[in-house]
Amino acid sequence: MTPLKKYIRPGVLRNFLRKAFELSGERCPLAIDYDGEIVIVEGQDSHDGFDAGLPGVLTAHLQFDDVHHGQLRLRVPDGDGSADAGTMENILKFTAYSIQEIIDMERARRSIAEEALSKYRELALFHRSVPAINTSLRMRDVVGALIEECRRENYPGEIGMVFISEPGSSQFRLAVQFGFPVGSKLQAVADSDLFLQVVEGGKAEIINDLGADSRWQDELSGVGSMALIPIISPNRCEGLLILASRNKGLFEAAHRKSLATLASVAGISMSNAFNFEGVQTLMNAILQALAEAIDSRDPFTAGHSKRVAHLAVAFAFSLNGDPDFRDIVFSDQELRELYYAGILHDVGKIGIKEDVLTKKTRLPKRLMEVIRARFRLLGQISSFSWGEAYERLSTVNGSMTPRASDLDYVRELGTREWKVGDETFPLLYQDELDVMLLEYGNLTPEERKEIQRHPAESERILQHIPLHEGFTNMLAIIRQHHERMDGSGYPDGLSGEEILLQSRLMAIVDIYDAVTQERHYKPAFTRSEAMKVLGQELADGKLDRRLTEFFMRNVDKIEVLSERVKSTRVTHLTEIGNLAGL
Repeated sequence: MTPLKKYIRPGVLRNFLRKAFELSGERCPLAIDYDGEIVIVEGQDSHDGFDAGLPGVLTAHLQFDDVHHGQLRLRVPDGDGSADAGTMENILKFTAYSIQEIIDMERARRSIAEEALSKYRELALFHRSVPAINTSLRMRDVVGALIEECRRENYPGEIGMVFISEPGSSQFRLAVQFGFPVGSKLQAVADSDLFLQVVEGGKAEIINDLGADSRWQDELSGVGSMALIPIISPNRCEGLLILASRNKGLFEAAHRKSLATLASVAGISMSNAFNFEGVQTLMNAILQALAEAIDSRDPFTAGHSKRVAHLAVAFAFSLNGDPDFRDIVFSDQELRELYYAGILHDVGKIGIKEDVLTKKTRLPKRLMEVIRARFRLLGQISSFSWGEAYERLSTVNGSMTPRASDLDYVRELGTREWKVGDETFPLLYQDELDVMLLEYGNLTPEERKEIQRHPAESERILQHIPLHEGFTNMLAIIRQHHERMDGSGYPDGLSGEEILLQSRLMAIVDIYDAVTQERHYKPAFTRSEAMKVLGQELADGKLDRRLTEFFMRNVDKIEVLSERVKSTRVTHLTEIGNLAGL
């Protein structure tokens, strides 16, 4: 079930119910029903007595989205003659109307954030591909770079080609291809009705079943699906990018959109008239929504960037004037710089694949179902206890730190084979074993590298945005927030004093917020558990000793200050209060 907090914060709901309860003279308790379940109650301790249809229970409809709905319910106690039914009905209707308005505004905000995220993904791909594709004026280099970018992005399709338009002619010739044997006759593709119609229309198409498309007459036998992307310049169609597969149903609308972005870069490069006008304006327009768009990709990390910003400012402010840190004084300008660094520190995650960013298990559910079928088949043709084996494998699949005995058992499973006719197949393939035998976490080395490139990616993205000239360290703070004192961090392996003080500070609050919030792979830690995590990181030489010990001693005060940051103007952060008065 989609959590209620996706649509409206529970704290906001409780405030509405509390006010409505007060308006009723504190006589009529209220409750929120979400998809048939009472989830929030105000005015009494239990959830009892709010069933729709009971005497005295008034209801008003709430619509969270096209699928999820609920009710605001108000219960007039039996025999309470002082509770005027008309007045209670008006309180109910007004409160429900107010809640629905908040829900609708939140839906609109999320829609804008998702649209901004989609646009920014396109821009991120755009900025990454320009240096690769736009480095040469030679057509062969440009189309070769385009194909390499397609392969690097791991789009579906094991075969591909680029046709380019002959100057002064309506004919297209093959410029480059991959996946076909040398000498393959591919020119017939350019003569197909499908090819010609895409060129004339100038719009990308995805055909997931070529055999069912009347415009395709099997000009290239054995191909099941195809993505055809026009390479458009400001003046004409420069060529056609084609990715294809012998299988059907591989391509999605998202592939078409991102491939069209690559093709547009290549088209402008081909015509030698690439135009960056408007990019900076668009970047500035979405800067404020950027952090929220990143966090909204995953409800488990929603608000992380803001919390890190608030904690970082509170931490830095609390250092001002402390006798142990006389050498450190953060000005209002530096606090703002730290605030914006916190807000934008994870912007680079926009380029991280969603299935990596929100990965819950070592192997995805679909692959585990395939493995289960293998286990079951082996159990049918041998004495293999497939149910028990699959259960233990599933336990490892969902574990962050599997037991050594379970890993040994998986290794033993990896030695097993099964036969079909004369062919022998492994019960677990090597790539599956590599993931299942990880001693910690569920990310492969490649996926971990994917995650670890986000600080550098954040810096790369933000350097294109004209920021306030006073924030001289902001990009460095963001780039270094995963560096560690012993040199084991990333992306540059900096150590000790090579790491900015602000980055060392942000590393501490980033870890603290991450462990105290629920994630896909773990529950939220308590504050005392979080202190143990920070203590272990300190013992391992990962964190700045002075800063970490200060944070652990003053975490209560820093938390209070971080709440004050929320209600303080970002231009006056030094006004958040006197630490001695907390």
